[in-house]
Amino acid sequence: MEIIVIFCRVVFASFANVLQKKLANQSHHPLFIVMASYTLLSVISLPILLSLPVSHLSEYFWINIVLAALLDMAGTLFLVFSLSKTDLSVFGPLNAYKIVISMLLAMLFLNEIPSLQGFLGISVIIIGSFFLMRGTAKKTNQQSLFLLFTNRGVQYRFLSILLFSIGTLPLKNAVMVGGALTTTTLWSLIGFPLAMLSYLFFSKKKEQPLLQKVIPALPQLGYLAISLFLMQYLTMIVLSELLIAYSLALFQFSMVLQVFLGYRIFKEQNIKSRLIACLIMAIGSLLVLNA
Repeated sequence: MEIIVIFCRVVFASFANVLQKKLANQSHHPLFIVMASYTLLSVISLPILLSLPVSHLSEYFWINIVLAALLDMAGTLFLVFSLSKTDLSVFGPLNAYKIVISMLLAMLFLNEIPSLQGFLGISVIIIGSFFLMRGTAKKTNQQSLFLLFTNRGVQYRFLSILLFSIGTLPLKNAVMVGGALTTTTLWSLIGFPLAMLSYLFFSKKKEQPLLQKVIPALPQLGYLAISLFLMQYLTMIVLSELLIAYSLALFQFSMVLQVFLGYRIFKEQNIKSRLIACLIMAIGSLLVLNA
């Protein structure tokens, strides 16, 4: 059963990333994409909320869900910024860095010092990263890792990973108290005003009227909102059943799928080297977790 849940979660997450990249390629600003998707998420969540017993939820739950929703909304924004500036087949394998960032956070805040195997795993992930930009590096005569880490889309991806990694902790606290459906529903509803405020404060004033942008993109935005809701609900089930570290490891399966989708849908190049990167970075992730 767990395998089916994880597989479906990976599929919905990858489908959501494809839709986010398609919308970004259609010149929709990431602020608009995030605001519109959270608006539709709230439309999905409101009817569900009416049937949920939320009155008994503790202060502990509310503190954690608000913090998680804030971090995840910001993480989603940087995620869409990343997809607007880099290939999906580069974006996907960078999921391996969730393990690295989680490990670094544990070092800083929990005083957990990794073993030699843990550091070896990080080294393997970095080695795998070398292959992500190998084709581009040959054309420009620049170092592959330099191209990767100076890419603005990759930098946005690292910011999103950092925010999601921190947000996973209060999210797991919330789901253990409130359950998967309640946590997902309130996560969506709390994220909506945050996304709306970000759009109102930071979007360009000279953009075309909102309705003119929403109506043509409504089908894609609708599919995106449904995918995000299902992805988040399945994530909550996994977090409530498995340890965070193992959950992150199982989500690494999405790397290969996203490289394939980048090739098939967006006609991205250098797929062989990026698949090699996936394999190496997945091995590095497993080394870190087993440590």
